Amino acid sequence: MQDDLWHMRTALGLARRGLGRVAPNPAVGCVIVKEGRVVGRGWTQPGGRPHAETEALAQAGDAAKGATAYVSLEPCAHHGETPPCAEALINAGISRCVVATRDPDPRVSGAGIAMLKGAGIEVHEDIGQAEAEALNAGFLMRIRSGRPIVTLKLATTLDGKIATANGHSQWITGPDARRYGHLLRVQHDAILTGVGTVLADDPMLDCRIAGLEHASPSRFVVDSSLRTPLASQLVETSNAVSTTLLTLASSDPSPFEAKGVTVLHINDTEDGRVGLPAALEMMGGQGVTRVLAECGAELATSLLRLDLVDRIAWFRAPSVIGGDGLAAVATLGLAEATQARRFVRQEQVSLGEDVLETYSRTAY
Repeated sequence: MQDDLWHMRTALGLARRGLGRVAPNPAVGCVIVKEGRVVGRGWTQPGGRPHAETEALAQAGDAAKGATAYVSLEPCAHHGETPPCAEALINAGISRCVVATRDPDPRVSGAGIAMLKGAGIEVHEDIGQAEAEALNAGFLMRIRSGRPIVTLKLATTLDGKIATANGHSQWITGPDARRYGHLLRVQHDAILTGVGTVLADDPMLDCRIAGLEHASPSRFVVDSSLRTPLASQLVETSNAVSTTLLTLASSDPSPFEAKGVTVLHINDTEDGRVGLPAALEMMGGQGVTRVLAECGAELATSLLRLDLVDRIAWFRAPSVIGGDGLAAVATLGLAEATQARRFVRQEQVSLGEDVLETYSRTAY
């Protein structure tokens, strides 16, 4: 059992390499072990194919016969653009398969396990299940709830401010923290921001880590009345990095579409603005599984108030601006402390003089 968990954690480590690059597919890792020796390794490739099992089996070759396959998510059982991974494992002659967690996709949902067992393969489930479900929380959320998982990124002073009273914010955090923020972008399928941030900062919202520029995620802007400037960096670079405006049905999209920007109309509204639950559901329909919200206080507050924040990545600088500074989160209108949004701290990382704390909600 201990060896099974050790090899599964290796498979999970491989799966993490696909985060932000494989949507709408899950990020899966696979390790093939024979007589205590790893003979094949694989993970889901960019774009979602080839699958992890296919990669690992290709590396293992004939050594896969009689081996154990460790897979971080139940092997698929349906014919799509590629044959089922469960079938590939059977044809390769593996004798045992260890699976971290089942795939809730209705096309799979136990069918892969049944296919393996039907071929006489010994199957062990739920090894490293909690880690596997946390890793693919975005995929699982999209399948179960129709929307991607949302991570709210905040960069503040110790007293929770994102800027001075006149809006000056460069830079709250140091270079190490900002570099790590770019790495977070790569690990997500999309970045979500509001038009207020676009108007105030004219951001690029891309990845500028050397060697990872090509991995910049798609960019989505909540812009109810299409106030995003046509000369903004997001619009001007839309042919290089996918850019989508989420707006109300009454807005004219043609000037933006002429520049290569996608405009999606959201019919559901909230106080005359784009309804965020409907916007996230539409993003899920576009195949997005993991969203990094890099936004101002208005959008951050709305996401929190509507209970749409699943994780928080909070960068804190060792500085204090004071009560006249701009807060990261505005009024939530809570009457009692028991109504506060609750999160569980997962990790704390030192980044130069700054600290990153990551949190997740108590349940998805």
